[in-house]
Amino acid sequence: MNPSRLGIALIVSGPSGAGKSTVCKRLRQRRPGLEFSVSCTTREPRKGEIDGKDYHFIDRAEFQRRVENGEFLEHADVHGNFYGTLKSEIIGRVEAGKDVLLDIDVQGVLQVRESSKNNSLLGKCSECVFLAAPSFEELERRLRSRGTEKEESIRKRLDNAKSELAHWRDYDYLIINKDVEQAVKDMENLIEMLHNSTKRLEDAGFFQPLKKSLK
Repeated sequence: MNPSRLGIALIVSGPSGAGKSTVCKRLRQRRPGLEFSVSCTTREPRKGEIDGKDYHFIDRAEFQRRVENGEFLEHADVHGNFYGTLKSEIIGRVEAGKDVLLDIDVQGVLQVRESSKNNSLLGKCSECVFLAAPSFEELERRLRSRGTEKEESIRKRLDNAKSELAHWRDYDYLIINKDVEQAVKDMENLIEMLHNSTKRLEDAGFFQPLKKSLK
């Protein structure tokens, strides 16, 4: 009989251009049982993005209302737009033993880290992964190759990336995204390893038969 297990809240973040969205998308395709936490944002949808699937697209007034109601696990102003993770996207799922993938910014991870100090459930379930490009030059190349932003926006993202990179030691794990396929494999291997962690096991009586046999 297997013991009951809390789910993993796998939090992935890193600077713009590191490839978070691509890696997370392919990881979800490879692991259909990995649920995705849909964040709220006040930014406009990009081409092909679907409300409720990629993000919950809401206006600033609605975002502020949710902040005041304490609905967010974390929230931040990123590049002039607000982003936030709803508690309802995480808590019930991990309590039911489901694994949840979160794609959030560095500011958000620091907030979750702080919150987990006073929240035992969050402390047990959250695992933070910093995804980085192999070099700052490659990061800049990726941002420019998108062809979707003006120079001012690119420079702002690069400036933010410099400060975000300084926080990599605040994470549990570091994955370098030199090759997308390898980065996804690294993420899969990490999930398999985390499933063997004892900190999320809930059945205190699981080892009772073993204890009796040792008497």
